[in-house]
Amino acid sequence: MKKVTAFIGSAQKKATYEAVREFERNLKSHTEIEFEYVFLKDYRIEFCRGCKLCFNKGKKFCPIHDDRDLLIDKMIHSDGVIFASPNYAFHVSASMKNLLDRTAFFLHRPCFFGKAFTSIVTQGIYGGNSIIKYLGNMGENLGYSTAKGCVLKTLEPVTKDVQKKNSLEIKKAAVRFNRVLMRQTAPAPSLFRLMMFRMSRTSMKEMLNDEYYDYRYYSTNGWFESDYYYDVSLNPIKKLMGRIFDYIGHRMAGVD
Repeated sequence: MKKVTAFIGSAQKKATYEAVREFERNLKSHTEIEFEYVFLKDYRIEFCRGCKLCFNKGKKFCPIHDDRDLLIDKMIHSDGVIFASPNYAFHVSASMKNLLDRTAFFLHRPCFFGKAFTSIVTQGIYGGNSIIKYLGNMGENLGYSTAKGCVLKTLEPVTKDVQKKNSLEIKKAAVRFNRVLMRQTAPAPSLFRLMMFRMSRTSMKEMLNDEYYDYRYYSTNGWFESDYYYDVSLNPIKKLMGRIFDYIGHRMAGVD
């Protein structure tokens, strides 16, 4: 049975929570799953101090000892995750942003391959589409296979017509997420994702050494030699572009 965890960045059990509950009901209409709710307000997550120890030496060297690793453990042991947040000042809530900041080292060392990601944003008037795009990009950069999230209008009082539209958006989002969640094979990377991997790994190989955790992590996983983060068949065009991206990464590193 698949395990799905919803990380909820609202301090209230209102619109965002109710949207996740409706999403769960829709998802369970497609397949049998285990579903967990994680309310970020119930966890102690301190602000990042910018010391970069998690980047340079590894996450265990973070000087902050709070509930961050409990949340990371839930992400690791889930087959899919939902990041749900209200629109606060045209961005995710503070608790959601803090979690993303505190796990930013995963952007250097993505590890959530083979897992599904989607997002839910509730809002009064506008701005939610850019938040959905932001969360989707974060999901991809963390290694997730992402399904487009949904934006819901929850300005009170919510009319029946608006609620009907919200329910339709939730239903469609659940279908998209279920499709990714049940996928049996890893997707081929887009040219953009391939470019990001090949250029960063090549410049990292030539600019860093064993003193850096990023370098050791890439070396241990064989990423300095692989076509991509995981085994995947690239078509001839992407194979060619991969070599071109490696060359660009070499030039960016300033190595003749």
